[in-house]
Amino acid sequence: MSGNLANAADRGSLAYRFRAKRDDFLKDFLLRARPTGKATCTIIDLGGAASYWERVGLDWLEQHGFAVTCLNNEEHELTRDTTSGGRIKLVIGDACNLDLADGSFDIVHSNSVIEHVGMWPKVKDFSREVRRVAPAYYVQCPYFWFPIDPHFYRVPFLHWLPPGLRADVHRLVKAGWADRAINIDKAMTLAECSNMLTVRQMRFLFPDADLQFERVALLPKSIIVTRL
Repeated sequence: MSGNLANAADRGSLAYRFRAKRDDFLKDFLLRARPTGKATCTIIDLGGAASYWERVGLDWLEQHGFAVTCLNNEEHELTRDTTSGGRIKLVIGDACNLDLADGSFDIVHSNSVIEHVGMWPKVKDFSREVRRVAPAYYVQCPYFWFPIDPHFYRVPFLHWLPPGLRADVHRLVKAGWADRAINIDKAMTLAECSNMLTVRQMRFLFPDADLQFERVALLPKSIIVTRL
């Protein structure tokens, strides 16, 4: 897959078309999840960024009364964003251990984050927090059995290899957006930075959710779970 095809910022890319279709699905979900009778519907975006919601549409958020809090544990992931008026708030925090009461928000949103939080215990912690802090949620994750990891799109089937072999590949080639690893430490960091999930795993993590696939030529590409 070429860089153009994988560049979600390029309107001619395959990734951009998928994002646009996903945005339509998200908007429909948000409108259905929005509590009736509330002037403002609060969303917490775990691992999110203002640029994501700018693409969804700040005017659309304003029109329908949504206010978004983007939470990230990496300050640079937030500070690189533009300021987006009163509709988007940027905060530092741990999505696997939120300092928030149950039901603090109306909706939890997370897009391509759960695969980055760490190994299985951290993944379970993340899912627990998603289910705890809002009555409705939307969680998207790349599907393990799709042959291309979107993070390392230059090397199909890479994520099916054991971590040690993945590290060897990262030392040999630039597999995705990240540069080729200069040493074994960088290679192992890349090899373990993404853990895509299966349907069985997502159903265990989110037993009260509806599950559906995003597809490429009939092949499941990613999983979206939602609870209303």
